[in-house]
Amino acid sequence: MKQLLVINDARLAQSLADYLSSRGMHCELTQSEVGITVWLADESRSGEAEPEVKRFLKEPYHPRYAEASWQSGTPNSRIDYSAGHHSLTAHFLMQAGPVTLLVMALCTCLFILQLIGLNLYASLSFHQDVSQLSGWQIWRFVTPAFLHFSALHLIFNLMWWWYLAGLVERQLGTSKLLTLLLVGAVIPNLLEFLLSGPDFGGLSAVVNTLVGYCWIIGRMKPDGEVKLQDGIFIFMVVWLAIGFSGLLGNNLANVAHLSGLAIGLLHGWLDGRKSAASIS
Repeated sequence: MKQLLVINDARLAQSLADYLSSRGMHCELTQSEVGITVWLADESRSGEAEPEVKRFLKEPYHPRYAEASWQSGTPNSRIDYSAGHHSLTAHFLMQAGPVTLLVMALCTCLFILQLIGLNLYASLSFHQDVSQLSGWQIWRFVTPAFLHFSALHLIFNLMWWWYLAGLVERQLGTSKLLTLLLVGAVIPNLLEFLLSGPDFGGLSAVVNTLVGYCWIIGRMKPDGEVKLQDGIFIFMVVWLAIGFSGLLGNNLANVAHLSGLAIGLLHGWLDGRKSAASIS
């Protein structure tokens, strides 16, 4: 037998073993003080199993593993499944990378500081005049994305950010997420300023950039790990249209939201084309 993985969560170990077994790679579990070890019975199939283990480590909570366990229904009586079970907090952290969590912490801290009376808007908002665009305060092109004006505004944006940014960072890496964060903040913020004025803020434009990117890259690379369901994409587009209708008020940064979505679609399309060209 060949050792594939040692993990401290028995249920996750079982789900991986069930998934591999469903693909013809029979596995066994053993328990020790260091955790649960997943063993591959047929060492000749290690070349097939190892990429699956790497994929599992990137997204251990993917439904494919739970479905395999449901279909199997054969837990190992020698394994203590109550030991080392991941808490909700651990699951939350596993689904997000360092930049995803850092941005969430930054937005939350800035919101709290504003609540207690610090005037951060004056220092972090977008430039107030066209003549200032070429000045030295270049952080103002990005920092409005981290400013939120209500708890609902903050929670809504951070929920989508955690889900989408976490997906991109886990599957495509921190550098790709940073690129999307910067282009999804700088360009929409600039367009919003030029067309509607300087009074805006929030992570919504970046979220829309991620929506467009994840959806189009998933359509162009259906076998890839980054994808967004059509229903979620349609919901976000409808929500964007409602914003333009005025039903949600007139203080929304609609230009930034729409340009963010367009930038995400374009960036994803270019990445999809690049991947297709490299394969051919």
